[in-house]
Amino acid sequence: MHRYQKNKIRLRRQEKEMSISIEELNRMNPDSYQIIDIRDETEIGHGAIPGAVAVATEEIEGNEKIDFSKKLVICCSRGKYSVDVAEELSEKGIDAESLEGGYIAWLIDNMKQKEAAEKAGEGSFAKDVEQSLRKKFRKSIWCKFTKAINEYELVKPGDKIAVCISGGKDSMLMAKLFQELKRHNKFDFEVKFLVMDPGYSPANRQVIEENAKRLEIPIEIFESDIFESVYNVEKSPCYLCARMRRGYLYSHAQKMGCNKIALGHHYDDVIETILMGMLYSAQFQTMMPKLHSTNFEGMELIRPLYLVREDAIKAWRDYNDLHFIQCACKFTDTCTTCNNEENQSKRMETKELIARLKKVNPYVEGNIFKSVENVNLDTIVAYKQKGVKHHFLDEYDR
Repeated sequence: MHRYQKNKIRLRRQEKEMSISIEELNRMNPDSYQIIDIRDETEIGHGAIPGAVAVATEEIEGNEKIDFSKKLVICCSRGKYSVDVAEELSEKGIDAESLEGGYIAWLIDNMKQKEAAEKAGEGSFAKDVEQSLRKKFRKSIWCKFTKAINEYELVKPGDKIAVCISGGKDSMLMAKLFQELKRHNKFDFEVKFLVMDPGYSPANRQVIEENAKRLEIPIEIFESDIFESVYNVEKSPCYLCARMRRGYLYSHAQKMGCNKIALGHHYDDVIETILMGMLYSAQFQTMMPKLHSTNFEGMELIRPLYLVREDAIKAWRDYNDLHFIQCACKFTDTCTTCNNEENQSKRMETKELIARLKKVNPYVEGNIFKSVENVNLDTIVAYKQKGVKHHFLDEYDR
């Protein structure tokens, strides 16, 4: 047998020996164990197991939040990295096991239980979610959504829009908002709910499909091999992946007869992009509310969540007890980035910087957003327009 195959079998055996399945956990007395979530803050921010203790791997031993008289069930994203952590703790005499399949396995099991309970009960979960948008989140989400639609003229009569769903909280919310807009529209337009599978793991794809089913979003899925294409790219794989994904979405949407694709970028994405451009790329630019495609004639990209705050989206998600995937790419799919600070994105650093600035100046977010609407060209040394650079000296002596 090839050495690679032997190592693979050995790793699988190690995972099995050090892991506890969701089924086994469900049969145990909840008072007999404690779930330790070792994922980073960004991942946990997209969803967590109720009652789990969030602790970085190096802070587990001696942590006051942890009850070492109980079995410790270590949870990462996929149940890979947690195996090593459980093994290290076991070697030190601590009763610890890895949660087989990690958070995603728990999420799928949780969704199945909820679906069964909903079938046994009365009413519609999707209708309750829709009602929450009309009432509880009317001001913070619905009105912000419609304001962006009107202010930036994102939807026009006769449009056929491909609402692109990645499986995260933002795109799923956008899909529900478009359903609501369509229900109360004042003019005729069409929407299609498009999901591209660029190589998701079966578990991630199942989460997307289950959420769409519960939320009554009629998704259309098409497949591509983007993850395979960029998996071995060392320089800027995320940038390349994003560009390729957008191209595939444009192409498929156009084949469906659509003239626009809608993406789920929100207000926080906008202000983070402005600051990131200045700090890391030495340029002043923003994420536009809509763009004409340069490669697909007649196609536009629109961002209907442009004025919606991320905190409002999280509040909507948590209020309705919804759980979504964070990132489904192969780089995180294998848990190679679990708790790896070296892999923190520049966006996360920028998000943290804005949070620190907000403690000193509560208006900092709004000021960053408004700054791109209040550009004074008389005080700009140089700027680009349609690819042409203009310098203040060009007109200075005229």
